Amino acid sequence: MFIELESSVLEKLDESAQKYVSLTAQLSDPAILSNPKEQIRIAKERAEYEESMGLYEAYQVLIKQIAEADELRQDEQADPEFKELAELEWDELSEKAEKLAESIKTLLRPKNPYEDRNLFLEIRAGTGGDEAALFVGDLMRMYTKYAERQGWKVEIINSSETGIGGFREVILSVIGKGAYRYLQYESGVHRVQRVPKTEASGRVHTSTVTVAVLVEAEEVDVEINPSDLRVDTYCASGPGGQGVNTTYSAVRITHLPTNVVVTCQDERSQIKNKARAMRVLRSRLLEVEMERQQAEIAQDRRSKVGTGGRSEKIRTYNFKENRVSDHRINLSLYQLERILEGEIDPIIEGLVAEGEMV
Repeated sequence: MFIELESSVLEKLDESAQKYVSLTAQLSDPAILSNPKEQIRIAKERAEYEESMGLYEAYQVLIKQIAEADELRQDEQADPEFKELAELEWDELSEKAEKLAESIKTLLRPKNPYEDRNLFLEIRAGTGGDEAALFVGDLMRMYTKYAERQGWKVEIINSSETGIGGFREVILSVIGKGAYRYLQYESGVHRVQRVPKTEASGRVHTSTVTVAVLVEAEEVDVEINPSDLRVDTYCASGPGGQGVNTTYSAVRITHLPTNVVVTCQDERSQIKNKARAMRVLRSRLLEVEMERQQAEIAQDRRSKVGTGGRSEKIRTYNFKENRVSDHRINLSLYQLERILEGEIDPIIEGLVAEGEMV
């Protein structure tokens, strides 16, 4: 039997409706209209409530249709054929309403204000020399494949290649709704256990790669004083190419108050490299502020799945056993090849579910 939304959910919907009306009114306030940053903030907050309001309106339409189908299927005087059609319609509408109800509940849950943002994935070789650098490339491919499966866009912001096909560092930009929500728990140390191609004795080596996930900051999130920046330009370095070591296209930006340094050299244009470096710098500064706020609150939802600190070993990729183990949620999957092809949904979903538990 179909069950309607609980009273607690309806109360939250009523609160959301009131908030939506209030935010709509604020957007007409001359004081807000004269403040572009505040106007953007309120418009974004209003958009979040707008989605739940739209779903609830659709849900209410379904409830009326379900009631009509229910009345007909239980009408003893109705034509049997009509009753059978009403029964089928009732089942179909009930299923739709239940799915819609789950979507509404998901929208009403407490949200990380950054979860629908784009992000930067910084993947760096740790211990293990060339083998660690090669695994940076494996993880880059894994995350790229996963993002493509989600319909997100991925672009390489900066990379530092080794001579054997690996990377000392790769910074990826992942663009798409929900990107940060699903990938925020990837921060930490990823350990790989396998026999390197250069190992003649067949001995298993253990190497590590660190992953840092940074929510992409917007200009309204972080204000940067140009006088606080030192911008250096230099010739790009890498495994060849006409533009390498011939033009000062690479950019290094140092934020003097925090000593945060960002470099970018993948673009042939100095202007493009500077713009990309500023995007990463803004996000790193936002991360510093987020960590400060979390320390003050002394409680973070991510604590349920580890702090995300880069010193933590969060996952092991064991090639000999064809196993991937996430140590935070005690999950082991014996399908390593599929996971490295981007099929990491079981791990991601488990981490998100654990992280969003109240």
